[in-house]
Amino acid sequence: MEELEMYHGAITKAQAEKILGAAGRDGSFLLRDSETVPGTYCICVLSDQHVFTYRVYQVEGNVWKMETDPGVKARLFRNVRNLLAVYENPNQGIAIPLRFPVRHSQAQSCRPQPLPRNPTPQ
Repeated sequence: MEELEMYHGAITKAQAEKILGAAGRDGSFLLRDSETVPGTYCICVLSDQHVFTYRVYQVEGNVWKMETDPGVKARLFRNVRNLLAVYENPNQGIAIPLRFPVRHSQAQSCRPQPLPRNPTPQ
């Protein structure tokens, strides 16, 4: 996870909300460690001045999964980059597509950048 530029490590939900609020752009997102479930991560995404949080975790060995809205079919991914690429698209079971990663090094300036495309298939 550390190799992902939008990974902020062990920050709190409140810190993530502050960073994304300062970014101020719907679709801005970051990854952080879960405060309550060890070994689990959270994707936090800004939409209409509210931060939505979704857990990301490994299942069945090295396969990644993200919690989504109820009724949305579960999807499995070989890596987190592939997962992020899918959730850039609308209607994937989250509040808003992931559009602007807030890099850890940008947390002070909060200038979100467009998510780079990953050519690797799921």
